Amino acid sequence: MQPQEVQPIQLLAPDGTLAENEVYSPYIAALSAEELRELYRHMAVERRLDAEATSLQRQGQLALWAPAQGQEAAQVGTIAALKPTDMVFPTYREHAMALYRGISPEQLLTMFRATRHTGWDPREHNFQVYTLVLAAQTLHAAGWAMGINQDLRMGSIPRDRAEDEIVVACIGDGATSQGDVHESMVFASSYELPMLYFIQNNHWAISVPTRTQSRGPLVNRAQGYGFEGVRVDGNDVLASYAVATRLSGEIRAGKGPKLIESVTYRMGAHTTADDPTKYRSSQELELWEGRDPIRRYRSWLSSTGDADESFFEQVDADAKDLASDMRKSVLALEPIDLERVFDTVYSEPHRQVEAEKAWLKDYEAGFAEETNATEAGTTR
Repeated sequence: MQPQEVQPIQLLAPDGTLAENEVYSPYIAALSAEELRELYRHMAVERRLDAEATSLQRQGQLALWAPAQGQEAAQVGTIAALKPTDMVFPTYREHAMALYRGISPEQLLTMFRATRHTGWDPREHNFQVYTLVLAAQTLHAAGWAMGINQDLRMGSIPRDRAEDEIVVACIGDGATSQGDVHESMVFASSYELPMLYFIQNNHWAISVPTRTQSRGPLVNRAQGYGFEGVRVDGNDVLASYAVATRLSGEIRAGKGPKLIESVTYRMGAHTTADDPTKYRSSQELELWEGRDPIRRYRSWLSSTGDADESFFEQVDADAKDLASDMRKSVLALEPIDLERVFDTVYSEPHRQVEAEKAWLKDYEAGFAEETNATEAGTTR
């Protein structure tokens, strides 16, 4: 039996026309013109940063970059629906969400230039550091949410935490195949944790399509664990905002975990280390270019009169300035001493880390011996 297809919630069509929805339209109606413009600003600025970071990597200035082009609406719509006091556990592609939380481009790119483990303090932004180990952050998020419940039961909420805090666990479609996600969702459901699972289904886990990873819509996973899931058009920033607002409100009201499957598309490579032309067709890319989230939203904003050309020109100018400043600051980052990388993994000495550190020293010493031997041979 084929699994039933689930149509995503969509308010804004690819041609920029807005549809009414009895449940979700009221959340959009409550937004001011300024708030609507800010959604666009955040999406456009992130895309400019993304392009600049890709260029920096191609020039050898970054070790790696994970492009997010095409996923701006999914991320901006969702993070805008949260409270600043909610804790977010990202993967490694949530650049728009990071910028929204006040993390600077320089801080964001520090890890990709390999000059620090991370560039920001998670406590200052309620935004954890990027996780490169697939799905590991879902367990960390469940642990944080269990801590929230424990604090509430004991009446001992830390002074720097909000009473209605919820936790957001970001996942890509590929990560849903990891066992960590299952374990996290079991705990979240069993203990009714204040958690929102935010799956960005960008259709490709590097070169493996979603249809191979999952025979049915990923949103159906929630039902298997006993909580609600909603499938939303992730290229529609308004629908993304409305769905996240409703679900986060219900989590805050004590109704347990929820899940969003945000159906979007990764326009670029998985990372700058792969070539997507090797595994997907140009026709598929053209199809999704026609659903571009920024172009769609700009068309609607213009039609409502909430934004005019001068606004869009100013956003373009701001994004250009940000890219220029980012380039200067990133190029000025000093490399980190490799020994410090090992020394800051744990707060106290750790046998395995010390062994790995010693191995690296021996490895590097081997190069020095080879160089000395070569120089000696040249001299003779």
